[in-house]
Amino acid sequence: MNLSVPPGVFDIIPQSAKEEWRSTHLWTYLEGLIRQIAAEYGFQEIRTPIFERTELFHRSVGETSDIVSKEMYTFLDKGERSMSLRPEGTAPVMRSFIENQMQQSAPVHKLFYIAPMFRYERAQAGRYRQHHQFGAEVIGNGAPEQDVEVIDLLYTLYNRIGLKNLQVNINSIGDVESRAAFRNALLEYLRQHYDALSADSKHRLEVNPLRILDSKDPKDREITKNAPSILTFLNEECRQHFNRVQELLKLLNIPFQINPMLVRGLDYYNKTVFEITSGELGAQNSIAGGGRYDGLLKTLGGPDLPSIGFGMGIERVLQTMINQGISLPESYHPEIFLIPMGEAAKESCFSLLHQLRQEGIKAQMDFSDRKLNKVMQYANQIRAAHIVVIGDDELKTGEVEIKKMSTGEKQKTSYTQIAKVLREK
Repeated sequence: MNLSVPPGVFDIIPQSAKEEWRSTHLWTYLEGLIRQIAAEYGFQEIRTPIFERTELFHRSVGETSDIVSKEMYTFLDKGERSMSLRPEGTAPVMRSFIENQMQQSAPVHKLFYIAPMFRYERAQAGRYRQHHQFGAEVIGNGAPEQDVEVIDLLYTLYNRIGLKNLQVNINSIGDVESRAAFRNALLEYLRQHYDALSADSKHRLEVNPLRILDSKDPKDREITKNAPSILTFLNEECRQHFNRVQELLKLLNIPFQINPMLVRGLDYYNKTVFEITSGELGAQNSIAGGGRYDGLLKTLGGPDLPSIGFGMGIERVLQTMINQGISLPESYHPEIFLIPMGEAAKESCFSLLHQLRQEGIKAQMDFSDRKLNKVMQYANQIRAAHIVVIGDDELKTGEVEIKKMSTGEKQKTSYTQIAKVLREK
């Protein structure tokens, strides 16, 4: 019987010795920063189910995308309905927006989520079958300022974390009219190189040739280097929008480069698309990406409102933080560890333990009745900052000795002043 964790997924545990990024306190730290910055930018949290009707992803993500065609975890429920674990976060948010008629409460909605996503793909560094995303969606605003605000949110988060070697890549994939003209030119060019294309790209050539620009196959990438650029096919409205995005990024001093090969992997994007990379994860160096998807809500049966959003891989960001040697918070350790000697002291310590916690002090106590040297070893293992041994003498006098574990320094104080002394320390 094999009860080990399935391939492509992992546990997040209090302290991971093998892979530091899987330590719970780092996730808590990063998620705390995300929530703080999301609030500063006016985003409110939304939580959707981890599975949805399969049709939702077929209609939104696109039948020809790798996610729908290869990667979804799909199953029949007991009512013989096809359900899928969510492979991405935008479609469920759009479904929730429509179903809850959120457009009635305000003209613009700024939403974010921190949630697991599920894709059956080849597991590798920074890429997992269950991965976690920080995602944000803005519904109801089509201005280029809105595009830049969501990029700025991400860039601010990464700067506050202390990430280095950041690169913001932007592109415009225009509207339906622009892409139709570009598609014809791209098809004409790629058909000249058909025999050299990868098997995946040969299939995509007929169903969605723009996706070939996103291919990771070295042969495909060599071919697409000289492919037509979508930027030459933008109509005036899309060109003006993209130019304004560039002006605003410069205004905020956010460095960027235009990458005409950037098309993103989902079919619902239009106009601005972007990606932020770091050179710390090899081939999988993208740590966030997104773009505008103005027609998606209408496609799903909702109101015709412009929208933009992004997804950020939390695993990749944590790994990048560690690889760059960024200063990280320590894992949990108690401020004080109480060691009772005898039954009377145990009852008194248990009451004191409760009082200290009520005053916001991280306190623990030994319940084991083991010998003192064994208990001291345990206090060291959990990295207790201070210890107090309480026996009959301490109960009689009302005085205790607080020992600082890192230096061995001792300080006498009354039983009732322990919390005050710890705060001063």
